[in-house]
Amino acid sequence: MKSATPKVLHSICGRSLVGHVLAAARELEPENLVVVVGHAREQVSAHLSEIDPHVRTAVQAEQNGTGHAVRMALEELGGTIDGTVVVVCGDTPLLTGGTLTQLAATHSADGNAVTVLTAEVPDATGYGRIVRDGASGAVTAIVEHKDASESQRAIREINSGVFAFDGQLLADALGKVRTDNSQGEEYLTDVLGILREAGHRVGASVAADHREIAGINNRVQLAEARRTLNDRLLTDAMLAGVTVVDPATTWVDVTVTFEQDAVVHPGTQLLGATHVASGAEVGPNTRLKDTRVGAGARVDNTVSDSAEIGPQASVGPYAYLRPGTRLGLKSKVGTYVETKNASIGEGTKVPHLSYVGDATIGEYSNIGAASVFVNYDGEAKHHTTVGSHCKTGSDNMFVAPVTIGDGAYTAAGSVITKDVPPGSLAVARGQQRNIEGWVARKRPGSAAAKAAEEARREAAGES
Repeated sequence: MKSATPKVLHSICGRSLVGHVLAAARELEPENLVVVVGHAREQVSAHLSEIDPHVRTAVQAEQNGTGHAVRMALEELGGTIDGTVVVVCGDTPLLTGGTLTQLAATHSADGNAVTVLTAEVPDATGYGRIVRDGASGAVTAIVEHKDASESQRAIREINSGVFAFDGQLLADALGKVRTDNSQGEEYLTDVLGILREAGHRVGASVAADHREIAGINNRVQLAEARRTLNDRLLTDAMLAGVTVVDPATTWVDVTVTFEQDAVVHPGTQLLGATHVASGAEVGPNTRLKDTRVGAGARVDNTVSDSAEIGPQASVGPYAYLRPGTRLGLKSKVGTYVETKNASIGEGTKVPHLSYVGDATIGEYSNIGAASVFVNYDGEAKHHTTVGSHCKTGSDNMFVAPVTIGDGAYTAAGSVITKDVPPGSLAVARGQQRNIEGWVARKRPGSAAAKAAEEARREAAGES
């Protein structure tokens, strides 16, 4: 990956590579779930404790092969396991719980000692080929590409590196794996030959989609997997009744949820625990993270993080909702408005060019253009409260802490530093004073002076 980040901690669609694999494995409801960690194990273990606190880890201090890794996992569990042991790779984020369930079911139904998850691929170059017995369909060998004959290279069924084992037979066979190979490592695939030579059956379960078994080894493959998973998520959403206008420019995380008849416009990213309710429209060019969008709401050209947008609310274009924003029913946050830790009541409008931070605004109030809720005194944040049915003028500064009572008005250009009683008009600005002739005296010969003189002549009727 050419990265300071361990490979399995790179993420796609809101989850790390190993997180995707764990989510698939959890669908099997395993009695034990063990992750073998080696390279950068402190980082990986810390991540695992965050995303799945009940997972166990086994340390492979030296990377001595896949067989050695599985042996470390068994030792973590006491050495021998009764029942089925499923082994998966930590860099296969497209693997699904359904495919693993099918693998375990095939393993049990066929009475296999080991069952290999395989896939038929368009181009098998470089992969280990699955060689089967023509009569029984049992797997007789896994032949690496470099060792395969011409007829074997024509086989398109390949080994995924994912297996289901009989636990006791696996533990016994791992003790017989040799290291007399070019790498001096314990290969898990050698277990198949050992079990087969002992008279046990080796079977296979074919994945429905060969892309599920794809491992990630570089950033090109990471991007390809992200696109594949994103397409899968959007397909599921559309089949469930969501309109995605342009899937090619729409990106979602696995944790995003929708209701029927939600609409997603082009250029939209939906991340984290975002939820879009029925009839809501999101986008175009919108990025929502951990945001709930209520039924019938409209969110256009907006960035939002950890906000709650109420039913039939209107947001944007070019709005920025920061954490703690809560918009009520039919409320509006308009063009070039930023909010943070703000509760905006039902029917209330903040139409344009304003900042609302650390504030509570009641119902059916209107905040004038170019208003700023001045919440920070250089050391601490303070709260502003605006009541219901208030009308505040343009270019107002609300210097917190301050309260505007229900039904109150504030004049344009005011700096509000004191509480305004309900039903009052607050005017906080200096008296206007016009100084006649100032331009002619201070800017003689300027374009402004010439324009003013011409206007004076016209008013006086002079030629």
